[in-house]
Order: sequence, then structure tokens, then C-alpha cells
Amino acid sequence: MLLAIDVGNTNTAFGLFDGTDLVRDWRTRTDSRGTADELDLTMRGLLGGHAGAVTAIAALSTVPDVLRELRAMLAKYYGGVPRVLVEPGVRTGVPLLVDNPKEVGADRVVNTLAAHHLYGTACAVVDFGTSTNIDVISAKGEFLGGVFVPGIEISMDALATHAAALRKVDVVRPRSVIGKNTVECLQSGIMYGFAGQVDGLVARIRAELARTGHGGPVTVVATGGLAPLVVDEAVGIDHHRPDLTLLGLRLVYERNRR
Repeated sequence: MLLAIDVGNTNTAFGLFDGTDLVRDWRTRTDSRGTADELDLTMRGLLGGHAGAVTAIAALSTVPDVLRELRAMLAKYYGGVPRVLVEPGVRTGVPLLVDNPKEVGADRVVNTLAAHHLYGTACAVVDFGTSTNIDVISAKGEFLGGVFVPGIEISMDALATHAAALRKVDVVRPRSVIGKNTVECLQSGIMYGFAGQVDGLVARIRAELARTGHGGPVTVVATGGLAPLVVDEAVGIDHHRPDLTLLGLRLVYERNRR
């Protein structure tokens, strides 16, 4: 079985593939201070009886400190297991048509690869994480670039920190767009504000792709731990794939192990 590990700034996702089927997945909080030994203990605890079934590993980390410990863990505990750590130099099959390819995070490349594999069109991947990223891949499978905006939790924390009368609230659908109290005003701004932001950016991306010769359908795919908070309110999102990064890791592993 292939174990896929996606270390993000906020959460770490693990997925276990039997062939092309994702049979189990887990999500934990990312600890940038954790050691290689602690990372291995956490992973083995989650895998339980499946730990002995792992025959291959594909991993990435957008957190430099965790990347170092992840590399050490794989060398120490999984030295004999075939593995691919996605970083510069690893074959993904995705041409990076940007000013500095080394700036592009592994998760962004892997997400767009998976989206293009699933839908076969130009795609915009909306990743709701610590930041909200929208990354674009052409119908030919070329990474064209993207958009970064502050994420939902970052925005909530900033409001609670800098506005004396405001505080963090549970993100649930309010009774109406026009809030009747402080909590509902915040909930409305978060849910409908972020949905409107995504819809506006996606509309501009579609128009720019058409204007620059990348005509044809554009599939918009949402992923990331915070996607469920917004995805139902954003009319521009076509599909929600929580497993997108894990799927991309499997695809990269297969390309590099052939």
C-alpha cells in the first residue's frame, strides 16, 4: 500500500492507497516543533494495524522545519521502503510557466496535477488552508500561476486581535446575510464574503484564460481543510475534492517509480 503524507502549515493529512483506491485517510494538526521520532509515532498510531502494510511512501511538506524532520524520519524508519519526497528536481510532468519555478510550493503543483488528471480540462484549484490559494493549470497541463489571499482563520484572528469589540465565532450559516447581532454579522462576512471573493477571482481567471488564448472549459475544484465552510456558498466552484493533494501525491509517486 502507498502512504501519502501532505504536511501543510495548519494540518497534516495522511492517506493510504490500495492501488488507485484511497482506503483510509487521517488529518492531524501540524506541529512545526515535532521531531522525526514524534512524527513517526504519530503516523504509526494513526495507521494502527495498517502500519505493516505500507510498501511505498509519497510525501510533501510546505513547512521547512517539518520537511527536515520528515526527511530524517523517512531515512531512519523507512530506509528500505520506496519513497518519493516532492521537492525541486522531482518529476511531476507539470511544466511551470512562471517567473521562478522554485517559488512554487509542492502542494500547488500536486493539486493542479490531480485536478487536470481528474477532469482533463483547464482547472482552477481553490485550496482553503492557512491562506486561500487559487492555482491554475491549462488544458495542456501547464501550471500558469495563481492567486494568494489571507485564509479564513487568519482573517478571523486578525479581526479578533485588532478590533476590541469583535471576537472569534463559530463559522456556521447565519439566519440571513444581514446579521442581526455581532456574531451573525461576523458569520455572514466570513461565509458569504469568502464565497464572493472566490467567485469574483474565478470569474476574472476564466476571462483572462479566454483572453490569452486558453479557451475552452475551466473546471473549478475546491480542496483544503476549510473548504466545507464555504464551498456550498460559492457558485463558481464545480467540485469539492478533499483528497486532491493525496491523489496528486499518488500520481507523482507513480511517475517517479516507473
